[in-house]
Amino acid sequence: MYVLVELLDSFSKDLNNCEESDVTKNFLMEEIKVLEEAKWIGLPNFMPRAAFLTILQRKVNGIAKLPIDFVDNVWEYLGKVVTSILTHHSENYYQLQCSSRRAGQNLISKMKECSIKHVMVAVEMEQKTDYTCNTEFTVEYNSLISQQVPFVDAVLDAQKKPSQVMLEGVGMIDVSHLREYSDVLNQAFDLKVRMIAYWKIVKKRLIDTIALHLMLSISNFVNKDLEKEIVHDLLSPIGGGIERLLVESPSISGKRERLRRSVKVLRESKDTVGNIIDKIASYGE
Repeated sequence: MYVLVELLDSFSKDLNNCEESDVTKNFLMEEIKVLEEAKWIGLPNFMPRAAFLTILQRKVNGIAKLPIDFVDNVWEYLGKVVTSILTHHSENYYQLQCSSRRAGQNLISKMKECSIKHVMVAVEMEQKTDYTCNTEFTVEYNSLISQQVPFVDAVLDAQKKPSQVMLEGVGMIDVSHLREYSDVLNQAFDLKVRMIAYWKIVKKRLIDTIALHLMLSISNFVNKDLEKEIVHDLLSPIGGGIERLLVESPSISGKRERLRRSVKVLRESKDTVGNIIDKIASYGE
């Protein structure tokens, strides 16, 4: 379980450290580009949902491979652990060992495929929807949007022309590239801080959803599915499940062969000793 926690922590770090989670790089440029591509003209402080979804889909597409790689690594690790445990506990029962290992590997493959499908659905949901009831979104958004006026004023300050401006909760932002976009700066800022707040929700939701799915899947694997899979493999008419139980293990076959050779040697020894005794008896006469 400790290794699983480590894998989950690593996945969380990958999500938080990926390029899509870097909110300071080329600040507002993606938002400005989306707004200009849409040639959007609207009311002040009104944000088109299409622009938000466009950026959201790009970001989700950018991290889509991470959760798939994560569940793949989890099941690869579990496969090695399960194979090792089954091999150890059935080492004196060759037929059961072969069947249980085969059943374990087959079930791991099925569970991995199921988890990957679950992850793909979770990722697709994040691509197609922008909903949350988590109040952390509102708190984060309000905290950031309250800095809009001083931030924009600082960027457009014709006298100071700062190269960087501090945005609380984000950090120091390079802003010299933003002065030429004064007409869309407010809308782009609004779009950006909405995404910053919502992206935190998306990452937490993905981590929680996948973690809960894996915990349930592992529990079912250990407590329900593995035993059924082993029994099914043993009793399966395909490949002669019952017949395989009657096949001697290599160790037993080896012992049988050694015993056969020993018996042969004893018989030869008996004959040799008998001949010697006969010769001695004849000599005595």
